[in-house]
Amino acid sequence: MSNERIKVAVNGARGRMGREVVKMVLEDESLQLVAAVSPSAGPIDAGTFVGKPETGVIVSATLEQALSGAKADVLVDFTVPQAAYSNTKTAIDFGVRPVIGTTGFTPEQIEELDELCKQKGIGGLIAPNFSIGAILMMKFAAEASKYLPHVEIIEYHGDQKLDAPSGTSIKTAELISQVRQELRQGNPNEEEVIEGARGGYYNGFRIHSVRLPGVFAQQEVVFGGYGQTLKIRHDSYDRAGYMPGVNVAVKKVMTYSGLIYGFEHIMD
Repeated sequence: MSNERIKVAVNGARGRMGREVVKMVLEDESLQLVAAVSPSAGPIDAGTFVGKPETGVIVSATLEQALSGAKADVLVDFTVPQAAYSNTKTAIDFGVRPVIGTTGFTPEQIEELDELCKQKGIGGLIAPNFSIGAILMMKFAAEASKYLPHVEIIEYHGDQKLDAPSGTSIKTAELISQVRQELRQGNPNEEEVIEGARGGYYNGFRIHSVRLPGVFAQQEVVFGGYGQTLKIRHDSYDRAGYMPGVNVAVKKVMTYSGLIYGFEHIMD
């Protein structure tokens, strides 16, 4: 890869995660902000979102407008699940490498987008979580499940989160299921007196979603064995904690072809 700066477009630049991405890009001399998208912001300078001096990048109303007007290398998108697939496809159509922090993709969509990336000769990444600590939590949980197969996941988020369970907990469950045979836990005759009390069922174990104001993002994976328990927990306190991972992803996605699902696959 050359020493030229990587040209980055940010979708949802006015959102809480989008603002952090804009700030991260502006503060890294190896990156260059070339486009920002926010449908309701109006034609203002992207630096306004993060209290920075004017960047010369005027916010676009649509993703298509932004990508057609800028020669971006990478698109970073932390918008909504309903638009995740179409936004990713749009980026690939423009030959822009998608780095997507939004959940809601089906396995079939991921397979299709992978093929489209390969056809264009570009890399892409979909990651339910960019927190390095959270990725380690998932890796450790998968390793522990080989030895303590009785497991439940409890994830905590703010009461405005739209999806349940979280993308991180689903990804954790997928990693556990890759190394753990399906095992139906609990008493075979148990009865839920209140529907849903035992949580969502996944490959024999349960996922519980807590939604409360004042909570940011936490997850614990609880293992039970004879006379012992093991808890692996990760706590996020600020969106800035995701930015080192996003920074790595923006640079790494320039080095391969095809779509990767999961930040753990690009961690060195």
